[in-house]
Amino acid sequence: MPGFELIGDLERKEVNDVLDNGVFMRYGFDGMRNGHWKAKELEAEIGKQLQSKHVQLVSNGTAAVTVALAASGVGAGDEVIMPTFTFVASFESIMILGGVPVLVDIDDTLGLDPKAVEAAITPKTKAIMVVQMCGSMGRMGELKAIAEKHNLLLIEDACQAIGATYNGKPLGSIGDVGCFSFDFVKTITSAEGGAVITNNEDFYVNADHYTDHGHDHVGNDRGAETHPFLGYNFRISELHAAVGLAQARRLPEFLSIQEKNFMIIREALAEIPEVTFRTVPEGGVENYGFLSFFLPDLETTNKVAAAFKDSGVDACFHYYNNNWHYIRRWDHLKELKSLFPISKEVKDGLAYLKTAEYPQSDAYIARNISCLIKLSWTEEQVKERAAKMVEAIKSSL
Repeated sequence: MPGFELIGDLERKEVNDVLDNGVFMRYGFDGMRNGHWKAKELEAEIGKQLQSKHVQLVSNGTAAVTVALAASGVGAGDEVIMPTFTFVASFESIMILGGVPVLVDIDDTLGLDPKAVEAAITPKTKAIMVVQMCGSMGRMGELKAIAEKHNLLLIEDACQAIGATYNGKPLGSIGDVGCFSFDFVKTITSAEGGAVITNNEDFYVNADHYTDHGHDHVGNDRGAETHPFLGYNFRISELHAAVGLAQARRLPEFLSIQEKNFMIIREALAEIPEVTFRTVPEGGVENYGFLSFFLPDLETTNKVAAAFKDSGVDACFHYYNNNWHYIRRWDHLKELKSLFPISKEVKDGLAYLKTAEYPQSDAYIARNISCLIKLSWTEEQVKERAAKMVEAIKSSL
């Protein structure tokens, strides 16, 4: 997902505007900034591209998920259903608010299994967190229907899938609140940064205040602003927003490059009968940031992963033993290793993890490899890579 590969004159221009202007903070200093508002411009650009009425920039993707949950009312004791395959930020964001992450199985989309979600709902369930991993999506129609049926919030973590769509709607705009990351290795980068998007005005106002110590942002005298409720500091800087603004304007360019490179490799791998590809729900269009596929079994997948490395095929991830992205190795969560005492509500709520098993998720992740699609490859390099991948797979079968 490396937007950083194509940093150029557009990014330098926006950053130099901020450096020359001298105002690095996104709020205040109206008289000094000479009309330069990079964060506001980036919010407008994201809103336009992602078909969302309201956008709130934040300091990173983890902050985006935390703010989305807080702004929509998730808090102490609330259960949030989330997938076993995600990034650790998902459960961190729930727990920091005093909520309880309820992990359930994924299906062949590598996203939440709707049947598992339905089975996990209790009177304490407040939200379903869909995580759109590796550039694609879960079964959004079914998941949205479940949320509506049970009057639950639908939170979309689309940090890895900006630009992907479902039935013509950008991922992140389908649920009640959507979350994005612009860190160094996302499709578009601001070095560090993120965004919360929503069409719910109340949630937006909450996010706007919450991310800046509760400031109401009324008027143009920051010292005179009131604080309707408690908040924290999840602000983005103008420097980060400047990089993100240039990158956001280039998003269509990046998606086009990714699709071209993705299709060359996919077509090559499709000739191998033992390779099957992740399911993309009908109506879904990936952002082509990753090519995700399945092999027959764990043994074969381990062999292929090793063969890729030996062949110099980098950035292909087998998540089965990964410490960041899959439940099997999250011992710090299972054992509740924390610098500070965890509340009884959360401790009791997570007791299930001591004995929980996820054979369905294991079956998919054990056989899955997800390969990053880079922007800087030439067509010749992509074809060469595809040939190496085909050879490595065939030699491992």
